[in-house]
Amino acid sequence: MSEAAHEWRFFRAGGFDQVLLTSGEDLANLHTLDQKLWVALACPTKGTEIDPRTLELIDLDGDHRIRPPEILATIEWAKKVFTSLDVLFERAPALSMSSINPETDEGKALASSAKRILKDAGKKGAKTISLADVLAVESGLTATRFNGDGVIPPSSSDDELVTTVIEDIIVTVGSAIDRSGKPGVDAELTAKFFEQARSLVKWDDEGASESRCPLGPATAAAADALTAVETKVVDYFTRCRLAGFEPRAVTALAASDAELTALSDHELSESSADVARLPLARIEAGKPLPLDAVNPAWASKIKSFNDLVIEPLLGKRASLSEADFEKVVAKLADHRAWRTTVPLAAVEKLGLTRLREIATEANETAIVALIERDSALKDDYLAITSVEKAVRVRRDFMVLLRNFVSFADFYQRKGAVFQAGTLYLDARSCDLCFLVEDTAKHTALAGLSKAYLAYCDIKRLSGEKATIVAAFTAGDVDNLMVGRNGVFYDRKGNDWDATITSLVENPISVRQAFFSPYKKLIRVVEEQVAKRAAEKEKEANAKTDAAALHAVPHDPAAPPAVAAPAAREPEKKIDVGMIAAITIAVGTVGSLLALVFATFIGLGMWMPFGILALLLAISGPSMLIAWLKLRQRNLGPILDASAWAVNGLVKINVPFGGSLTKLAKLPPGASRTTDDPYAEQPTRWWLWITLSVVVGVLLLWLLTSIFDGLLPPKFRAKELFRGSAPSAAPAAASAPPAAASAPPVSSPK
Repeated sequence: MSEAAHEWRFFRAGGFDQVLLTSGEDLANLHTLDQKLWVALACPTKGTEIDPRTLELIDLDGDHRIRPPEILATIEWAKKVFTSLDVLFERAPALSMSSINPETDEGKALASSAKRILKDAGKKGAKTISLADVLAVESGLTATRFNGDGVIPPSSSDDELVTTVIEDIIVTVGSAIDRSGKPGVDAELTAKFFEQARSLVKWDDEGASESRCPLGPATAAAADALTAVETKVVDYFTRCRLAGFEPRAVTALAASDAELTALSDHELSESSADVARLPLARIEAGKPLPLDAVNPAWASKIKSFNDLVIEPLLGKRASLSEADFEKVVAKLADHRAWRTTVPLAAVEKLGLTRLREIATEANETAIVALIERDSALKDDYLAITSVEKAVRVRRDFMVLLRNFVSFADFYQRKGAVFQAGTLYLDARSCDLCFLVEDTAKHTALAGLSKAYLAYCDIKRLSGEKATIVAAFTAGDVDNLMVGRNGVFYDRKGNDWDATITSLVENPISVRQAFFSPYKKLIRVVEEQVAKRAAEKEKEANAKTDAAALHAVPHDPAAPPAVAAPAAREPEKKIDVGMIAAITIAVGTVGSLLALVFATFIGLGMWMPFGILALLLAISGPSMLIAWLKLRQRNLGPILDASAWAVNGLVKINVPFGGSLTKLAKLPPGASRTTDDPYAEQPTRWWLWITLSVVVGVLLLWLLTSIFDGLLPPKFRAKELFRGSAPSAAPAAASAPPAAASAPPVSSPK
């Protein structure tokens, strides 16, 4: 019969279901929970509020990241060393000895190591063991010469010669870091050093034969002298052979007149490249190389070749034939070939003399013995490490699970491990802050969170510097700008100076989006007014400067200047076209306002809905965009940018966002005085409201004649609106009849 499935319990937060871990049974069955239901799939070992050492002990592959297999492996290990996984839910400051499993090999070894640690700490028979007890013994072991890591620093040996050999190994082939933090050597580096040293010494011994050292110790210098001139000497003899083959080639192969003429235009020396390119000596058929009459640029090298090679091998002579030159090359060929087989070894820098002294079997044996002595304590150190891991896992593992398998600590506002601290800025506090290593890289991904982010450089008086990003999830953004300063408090309570360096702008609330168009309009108007005022000020300054230039003091001794006739200022005339344009504009605006007002009046009882429609037409688009972005706001991209691998959609809705950013407000029960000696004079709103009502009533009366039934005929809107047109007809009717019937006057012929 198959085992019954474990009954899981979930809680909903952030828009998705998250598992509840409340007992050791939940942990024991965590391997059966589908990893698609885990909130995170990876997190870094650094940059969180969990002790990095704890995460290093859980990080089994040492890649500085925690993944589900390592979480599950830690649970399996805990099942073997603890009597119950419920121990991991305890919040006691120390590990009880009774919670160690006495039935398993791992538990027995852990209990034995814990008792030994307590004994070394002077607490034999204690019922609990703390992290401080473990670290005290561990630091004592680390500080000793032998600490079980298989690495020995130079100070590990009492023999001065062995100490210097260890130092030579570190200088040549590298070092390993001992647990004490000092550089040292291990078995691999030691073997590499002595292998290279013996190989180089063996190679040097092989070159000591007579065929490879025809000149003894001077053979190496002779070979170098030959190499320095060989190409040029071969070139000389080749030219001479060509001259013997074709006599006309003598002129072509020798220095040309053009080359010699070009040399006459320069200051020459033996090191000149143009001189060095000329033939080694005068070209003649079958002519040997004259050793004392060669190209000046090669004279010193030929002399060294003669002193170190020719005279020791062939005897003293004034010239060198091609056949003798080939003999010299042949005598040194074996040595030169041997030199090409030199093993490439880092130990070569010590020199063969030093290597012959220290590359002995006795020295290697002594160093290997020290390494083995150190490695023999490996089990003791591992035992201490296992106790340290047990104490740390009992203390920190559930904190990790509540921030990995689920985000319980985050949504219960207990302080998630990825929250770096709290930023105080612009009359609010932001709890959602993260450490950032690369701002540019972080911004590219974190911007997808749809949250309003402020990147800040933080620093302390001690010189510590870092970068954080804070999510603003409540309030407005009017006063958030690059350069603003605040204070950041990390999780340890340390305070840092914080300065905004960049912003990722996104909506904070629908309310802010409602007022956004009007604020933008006010800013545009303010900018235009400021621009126009600046232009007027510039024009006024220009006129003042011009007036100052004309007001130059007159010198009485100077002859009177003939004043030029002043230009007559043209008379200002009324611009009829401008007046007409202004009249038309005013009429158009007035008609438009009248039309809008009449439209609203025509709505009757639906007038409030018309006003609401106008407001929605202006603010609706920005509110809709804000609503859509706020629905998409989530923590995932920010954590992914911080090297996490978030598996779920960790939403930050408006109510939850409001709890992450707190606005300034008076504490409960506080009192305040309202007498502000510097308060601005209050605006007489009642006067403006009264005037608005009067103007509205007048417009309503003139446009709709709604009050005509209550007024005398001569005060009715229809009569007043007609103006003087109704009185023109009676005046025409009262004219004398005779005037009306008078015959037309005929014009004189």
